[in-house]
Amino acid sequence: MEGRNHSSDSLASNSSNSKLGRDSASSSRGSAVKSLSSSTSASNEYFPDFDSKVTIKEPSIVDSPTPLLTGEKIQGAARDVTYLCPFIGPVRGALTVTNYKIYFRSSDREPPFILDVPLGVVSRIEKMGGASSRGENSYGIELICKDLRNLRFAHKQENHSRRNVFEKLQQHAFPLSHRMGLFAFEFKEEYPENGWTMYEPVAELKRQGLPNESWRITKLNENYDICDSYPAVWAVPAAATDEELRYVASFRSRGRLPVLSWIHPESQATITRCSQPLVGVSGKRSRDDERYVQLILDANAQSHKLFIMDARPSGYESEDAYQNAELVFMDIHNIHVMRESLRKIKEICFPTVDDVHWLSAIESTHWLEHIKCILSGAVRIVDKVENHRTSVIVHCSDGWDRTAQLTAIALLLLDPYYRTLRGFQVIIEKEWLSFGHKFAQRIGHGDDRHSDADRSPVFLQFIDCVWQVTRQFPSAFEFNELECTGFGEFEGDEKRINTNQGRSESFDNKFKF
Repeated sequence: MEGRNHSSDSLASNSSNSKLGRDSASSSRGSAVKSLSSSTSASNEYFPDFDSKVTIKEPSIVDSPTPLLTGEKIQGAARDVTYLCPFIGPVRGALTVTNYKIYFRSSDREPPFILDVPLGVVSRIEKMGGASSRGENSYGIELICKDLRNLRFAHKQENHSRRNVFEKLQQHAFPLSHRMGLFAFEFKEEYPENGWTMYEPVAELKRQGLPNESWRITKLNENYDICDSYPAVWAVPAAATDEELRYVASFRSRGRLPVLSWIHPESQATITRCSQPLVGVSGKRSRDDERYVQLILDANAQSHKLFIMDARPSGYESEDAYQNAELVFMDIHNIHVMRESLRKIKEICFPTVDDVHWLSAIESTHWLEHIKCILSGAVRIVDKVENHRTSVIVHCSDGWDRTAQLTAIALLLLDPYYRTLRGFQVIIEKEWLSFGHKFAQRIGHGDDRHSDADRSPVFLQFIDCVWQVTRQFPSAFEFNELECTGFGEFEGDEKRINTNQGRSESFDNKFKF
């Protein structure tokens, strides 16, 4: 297929032999970078030239004692504040609050100690001490952050500075809770490339060699009336009619029927994703759904078996309803278990834990156990597709949390394109944003309801998994953990919402790349 060279670059090859655990940095099969630099192993159409990749323009900084982005404004400030650093001890200086960040600059050190924290990373804000507090540095403000940091700033009571800083922090860290707009709408920086058009679904499907005799591209959902949390463009079995797609959607949770995520360039084995079928405890069945799953199996002439990978520990789905299909449970826990695991991680990170108890404390959080489970599930998918040439259907309950984790990581291992800088952006747009991961609910941008039951580190776990893979195969990636910038798409829960917001003038200019 034009533009795709798969065999020499897949991290998936021999995944059944625990390839993830082997050091293959020097191997041509595990190195996207090596393929990118070779004129014979991959086409220029498929892999962008490293020397001609997109230029990333740094946001301009307004000349000010407190560096400001375009659209950023100072909202409050306090002098003679002490930052209680857990590593180097108390640091005296000045604290500035803008509509984007909190900025602390020391006054007693040279070079100055600087702390620059975007307010979007703040989970909650609390006051330390009261009017009767007498201990040194016992009166002030504490910021509990989403990135595991706790930031403490001590104020002097006689300065009467805490109240104003606290109020400004509350307003601008949680603007939605105060009926204010997000800073994203104030940021007017211009970039050389329009990031809204960076991912084009039809172009991405064509890159994968679609449509073909077995799969077609449909815009049946372009008005989001079949499924409001799905993308407008799908790839579905060619033999499935639009009417059948509607029937199948009615039997799947929230209308999220199986649609294609990726197709193997040689074997035509596929990864499709969806939500759970609505079988219930009574074991309801749908002939339309069963026939549709059979069409997915039939589209792969290399295999007469299909694997249904359920991300959950258990479910009501039965193999009896789907001929030639094997049901596998991945044992990945729900958002509430993951939220509790992250809470435990935060507890052992601040205050610090003695080195003697560090490993046991980490183990008690089960965080790494969850990461291992997600990675293992993705490797099982990869093994079925790459080594057994078998198609796989992946789902959880609604198909926008654990399913996104599994499909995105599996694609990252299977296809070297997704390990390039642009490809990684595409995979996030494709597998997370367009398929309706609820970023706003899970992360809580601009919302002060830090204990909301919908909060969960689902995307954070994905990033952790990617980091684990980049640590094992650094030369297979065009990027590392420094690839981090501002993206406008993460403000909403669904592609439908982001599309409507993203076309407004105020929003369209803010994060064009």
